[in-house]
Amino acid sequence: MPDSHNGVNVLQRSPVFRRLCNGEPPPCNYTVNGRDYNMGYYLADGIYPQWAAFVKAIAEPRGNKQSHFATMQEAARKNVERTFGVLQARWRIMRSAAMMWESETLWQLMTCCVVLHNMIVEDEGDAVAQTHDFEAPGEQVEIAEDQDVAQLMNFLQMHQNLRNQQVHTQLLNDLVEQMWIHNGNQGGNA
Repeated sequence: MPDSHNGVNVLQRSPVFRRLCNGEPPPCNYTVNGRDYNMGYYLADGIYPQWAAFVKAIAEPRGNKQSHFATMQEAARKNVERTFGVLQARWRIMRSAAMMWESETLWQLMTCCVVLHNMIVEDEGDAVAQTHDFEAPGEQVEIAEDQDVAQLMNFLQMHQNLRNQQVHTQLLNDLVEQMWIHNGNQGGNA
């Protein structure tokens, strides 16, 4: 069984999750299997916790629906990994240690590399492309002195929403069902 502590260590350093917990999520509203959601999610593997912001791989899929979803999710994750591999192969700066950069600078570098890569692919063709502690027991949260009660309540609510295991499970089930309905039910078996 994967060690979820490793995933939490990654989250501790993530400006994305710091922003989410600070009540600053990017706007994201969507419907899956007839149910409305308002928090984006990331495809993740087994080391991450069961939070609403993650759709984890199904380690042992049961039945055709879960097997189909697991196959589709793995394909999507591999596409993302290949994309980063292509960017790292093309742009040396993508292979350097990210810890030395500010998060805003990293975002700008990544965006620049993606745009430049897409321009090259468009010009030369597709062949070119082939070459904080959120889990600690008794955790303490630093709140600035000038932060008002509404901001604190927003922070606490967002933090609770992010960790919601029921939403995690419901979203996974809804995605499995919707993917089966839309493109997996060719055989007619559940």
